[in-house]
Amino acid sequence: MPIENLGHEYEFEPEYGLPERLPSDEFIVWQGSPDVATLASSAFHIKKLVVYFAVLIVACAWPALEEGAGVMAVLLSIKWIAPLTLIGLGSVWLMAYMTSRTTVYTLTNKRVVMRLGIVFTVSFNFPLKQVASADVRMLKDGFGDITLALKGSDRIAWIHLWPSVRPWKVEKPEPTLRAIPNVQEVSVKLSEAWTHNTGLPVNATSSVNTGKPSSNDLQVSLT
Repeated sequence: MPIENLGHEYEFEPEYGLPERLPSDEFIVWQGSPDVATLASSAFHIKKLVVYFAVLIVACAWPALEEGAGVMAVLLSIKWIAPLTLIGLGSVWLMAYMTSRTTVYTLTNKRVVMRLGIVFTVSFNFPLKQVASADVRMLKDGFGDITLALKGSDRIAWIHLWPSVRPWKVEKPEPTLRAIPNVQEVSVKLSEAWTHNTGLPVNATSSVNTGKPSSNDLQVSLT
């Protein structure tokens, strides 16, 4: 079972989210897509962009505000930055929306499949036997990311996986199921499928990110 399959267009996929029909001894355990709002926040950093553009708007409007100018003068001072802000934030949100609509993650009893791509659809197969470890990152409201560390020397270009890839892990990219709902339940299903597929036990440890009380990282070691 290859790690990478290229060239499967969404319109012609024989089974939703999959490049080919599953063999008779393989079945879907879980299937899902990134949540738009969570993906926009965690992968596209839209909240940081909102703050950035807000600072720019205040900076542009500040001279007029300091002089006690009227409303029209303040509006004229931000006449260029305001439209750019709307266009920029709208474009980022649209990217997150399109990514969510075109991305499908599938966990079967034998592999993890990622269908990615807005314009050109690409499918990646990750056999569970080639998964060395899974790192679960909890976000808000039960959403989260599951990052897979792979065995062997096979390497997929970071750009081909983005944004379904661990940030800054460029040398040996780690595919990531981004912004998925009920991430803890999915991680349990992944662990069970991995154990059933390999016959090896799962060791789990957890650690809390004290810098952000609302989130934590759960390390699930599959070695």
